[in-house]
Amino acid sequence: MKQVQQMQSGLAAAQEKLASQTVTAEGAGDKVKVTATCDGNITELFIDPSIIDPSDAEFLQELVLKTINDAIVKGKETAATEMKKLTGGLDLPPGMGF
Repeated sequence: MKQVQQMQSGLAAAQEKLASQTVTAEGAGDKVKVTATCDGNITELFIDPSIIDPSDAEFLQELVLKTINDAIVKGKETAATEMKKLTGGLDLPPGMGF
C-alpha cells in the first residue's frame, strides 16, 4: 500500500512537471513553429509572414494544423517516456497517470 501511495505522489509530481514542460514542432522549414506543454496545451504559435499568401489560405491552414498536431504528439511522447520512468515500465490502464 505504501508503494502505491508513493507512486500516486510521484504521478502527481510528474503531471505537474509535464504541465510546465514544453516541446516545439516546426513546419515549412521553421516558418511555422508551435510550442505546447506536454499535457497538451498550445502556448505559442509563430508564422513567418513570408509564407502568408492570401490567395492560398488553405495551404497555411493545413500547415498550421499539421504543426500543431506534431507538437501535441511530441508532448504525448515526452509524457509517456516520463511516466514509464516513474512506473518502472508498467503499462497503466487508461485514465491512470496520463
